[in-house]
Amino acid sequence: MSQHPLPFLFYRGGTSRGPFFNRADLPENSKQLAQVLIAVMGAGQPNNIDGIGGGVAVTTKVAMLSRSDDPNVDIDYFFAQVSVEERRVDFKPTCGNMLAGVGPAAIEMGLITAQQRETPVRVRAVNTGALIDIVIQTPNAQMHYEGAAAIDGVPGTAAPVSLMFRETVGAGTGMMLPTGLPLDVIDGIPVTCLDVAMPVVIARADTFGLTGYETAQELDDNMVFTARRERIRVQAGALMGMGDVSDSVTPKFALIAPAQQGGQASVRYFMPVRCHPTLAVTGAQCLASCLLLPGSVAEGLCSVPERGPLEIVLEHPSGQMAVSV
Repeated sequence: MSQHPLPFLFYRGGTSRGPFFNRADLPENSKQLAQVLIAVMGAGQPNNIDGIGGGVAVTTKVAMLSRSDDPNVDIDYFFAQVSVEERRVDFKPTCGNMLAGVGPAAIEMGLITAQQRETPVRVRAVNTGALIDIVIQTPNAQMHYEGAAAIDGVPGTAAPVSLMFRETVGAGTGMMLPTGLPLDVIDGIPVTCLDVAMPVVIARADTFGLTGYETAQELDDNMVFTARRERIRVQAGALMGMGDVSDSVTPKFALIAPAQQGGQASVRYFMPVRCHPTLAVTGAQCLASCLLLPGSVAEGLCSVPERGPLEIVLEHPSGQMAVSV
């Protein structure tokens, strides 16, 4: 079988990483595209030894970019979540962490032109339809990667990337509350099924007999919790109108607990099988929204001002993430 070279850029976006392709260099057909991405990432083996995946879900992500045909959008960002141990690709979700690399990659690919000082990039997340305004640092109209910005879960510092999400409500299901209620009970566990930037099933950690402060590894090793969580997630997916989600990475699942380090809540986010080592940007938006939603599982968890704008600080296994609402 003949091989074909494919140019790509390899970027870390937030706490995720993966290849960034020009969409024009890849097959249009989704089945053929999936096979190419499976081969590129080495999916189907725990270490992804025959590809460039890193053996965990946050390092088997793919971004595909193109100029948008929408006059109000600069770049269309098409995302693919490639499985680690299965030869499978999910095109349903998007990824907020990888969005941090979209602007720089678009400039390096020649899809947009860098401006003096800063370059604004209007992005459409093809998978969900969400619109994101990105601002990247381009002194002297050149990409600038070094800087003093730091995020928990990533060593060192780099140039800051600003992400402002718009039209994120109902990104995956068309409704903020896909079940029609702020609170449902599934398998005896109260949950909030919320769709803001990402469909997420949210529960309090103590309803599972957990503290909410466990490490990601401790939660991954808890097979009883993992099995019950997945049963609830699959049932919730059906209630949310998403059909059979047993082979899909959405909806995601999250646990919340009272904050320990001065934030608004402690959270654990699942992708959906393993616990995220930090927190997804899209998931953070949904969790912040849950804290503000009357009648949700998060009601009473923390006190928040009645008027915005607000900064919601979420504590995750590697530190904190702040969400401006």
